[in-house]
Amino acid sequence: MRKPVETAAYAIGLVLIVSGIVHLGVFVADDVPWAGPVSWRKPATFGLSFGLTLITVAWVTRWLALGDRARAWLLGVFAADCVVEVAGITVQAWRGAPSHFNTETTFDRGVAMILAAGGAVLVATLGAYAVTALRGRMRGPADMRLAVRAGFALMLVSLASGVAMVARGTVLFRTVSPRAAYEMGGFLKPVHGVALHAVLVLPLLAAVLLRLGRDDRERLWVVGAAVVAYVVAAVVALALSFG
Repeated sequence: MRKPVETAAYAIGLVLIVSGIVHLGVFVADDVPWAGPVSWRKPATFGLSFGLTLITVAWVTRWLALGDRARAWLLGVFAADCVVEVAGITVQAWRGAPSHFNTETTFDRGVAMILAAGGAVLVATLGAYAVTALRGRMRGPADMRLAVRAGFALMLVSLASGVAMVARGTVLFRTVSPRAAYEMGGFLKPVHGVALHAVLVLPLLAAVLLRLGRDDRERLWVVGAAVVAYVVAAVVALALSFG
């Protein structure tokens, strides 16, 4: 039976996705470039990504051996943080100001600090889920357990790349220039994006195979092959990031 916090997370995730789609429309209607520290790219991509990730986490964490209270608490904190992150980035986009590394005014500094704190909360909540998946018992068939564990393992890669980008951008902002931070701080975006959504792609594959009535051995083999392929894709994305 679906818990109230799950229903709320699905609804919030859907709203964030709609926000991302709306801002894609704003980008099409406006003449602001897609790239750069001030563009409609950020509210569009962050809305879509955060919304999809929130819905994914609400779904796949049902396979984790977490108590109802702990799962509800973590999911509630994560959902609220997703809203804060997307809202901060969206407000700055409409103000025509960079959302990250921006300390020009008191308001900008406050938004940047909130986004940084929100990033720490993201790492803590998703990291807790990942540790639970990798170290604890899990529910469900073997192929789903493999898919969820691999998805959260790649999530750790995504989180690490996100932290690395923030750290590099902060150093560049303080030692070189804001422009250098905006242009070179996001050097790991390819691997960050690819690894982030493995936790959706791999469990979704396992769920589809189960719905199609495939036997246990076939499902485990297909999911195992998909995990290998996804890891290869993440390595290629990492190479492209450094390239």
